[in-house]
Amino acid sequence: MSFADRLKSLIGEESVSGFARRVGLNEALIRKYLNGSEPSLAKANQIAERANCSLEYLATGCGYLYRHAEVVDAQAAKLAHKIVYRQSLEQTQLNELTKMISAYQYLRTHKKPDGYLDQAGAERFLQVAASKQ
Repeated sequence: MSFADRLKSLIGEESVSGFARRVGLNEALIRKYLNGSEPSLAKANQIAERANCSLEYLATGCGYLYRHAEVVDAQAAKLAHKIVYRQSLEQTQLNELTKMISAYQYLRTHKKPDGYLDQAGAERFLQVAASKQ
């Protein structure tokens, strides 16, 4: 699958002009990419970020189409807190920090099609996560 094919799948049912506006590039440039030209790394990264797409997928076809939140590494979070604040983290503080990092990762990876952050979705995500503990 070529870059143009991956870009077409990313655009989906959206108009090319609408997609171009959403990613902050002019329509002619997007059409040029759809016709086989390849973007610079900076332009590909801009498209990936604003379309909530994995740069790896957009550039190579490998990996995930959409960016995924990563699992919070509790040991790394505890050590980072100790380095920054020069004190250890209690379990309740670790739980709150994990919740904050999880909310951040959800917001970063689940942007709405218009580029805005999905606050309601993040709140639902945290409610579901809390119910599974």
